Amino acid sequence: MTIGVFIVDDQELLRVGVAALLEVESEIELVGEAALAADALARIQATRPDVVLLDTRLPDGDGVALCRAIRAEPNPAACLMLTVSEDDPILLDALDAGAAGYVLKSVHSAELIDAVRKIAAGGSLLDAPGSDGLLERMRIEAARSDPLRDLGVTDREIVRLIGEGLTNRQIGCRLNLSERTIKNHVSHILTVLAIERRTQIAVLAASLRSEGAH
Repeated sequence: MTIGVFIVDDQELLRVGVAALLEVESEIELVGEAALAADALARIQATRPDVVLLDTRLPDGDGVALCRAIRAEPNPAACLMLTVSEDDPILLDALDAGAAGYVLKSVHSAELIDAVRKIAAGGSLLDAPGSDGLLERMRIEAARSDPLRDLGVTDREIVRLIGEGLTNRQIGCRLNLSERTIKNHVSHILTVLAIERRTQIAVLAASLRSEGAH
């Protein structure tokens, strides 16, 4: 099967270079291109590519909103972000929007072709060498946005009640659980959050409550 590719990048030289690169690949076909996000979606809907090479930064915005719109389509194309640096903070948002990975604009031609083939087949580049730093930053960002993400519903409720100043016995009465069970939950919470004292749970709960009020 032929892999249809669409390029969205405002640098004409890059688009021409990628087009020339794809032309020599018998199983890959360039089906369209655009320089602006405003023009891209309609053309992508018309050409139905398998892969969209998408610049992270465009004159009329960034590639994140476009990536999200593409991925919201029925039978969506896979999005491969093009960036000048893997430290680009937009990459985190793009991957959250459904991008299958990213490549540097300085990537070797063979690596770009391999990346296109891989994500066209349903793969991801997030397990590729060099992506570890980005994945670690994603984990850090996730922890900042939801430090309780690894806790279950009961544990989250216990954190909230500790933040309100309730004792284990009072929490047990509120949740219809024994005091011993609450103690076990608190121990588990301390382990998961990598903290040592119950007072630290209370401080965290208070900070989360304060953030939620803003």
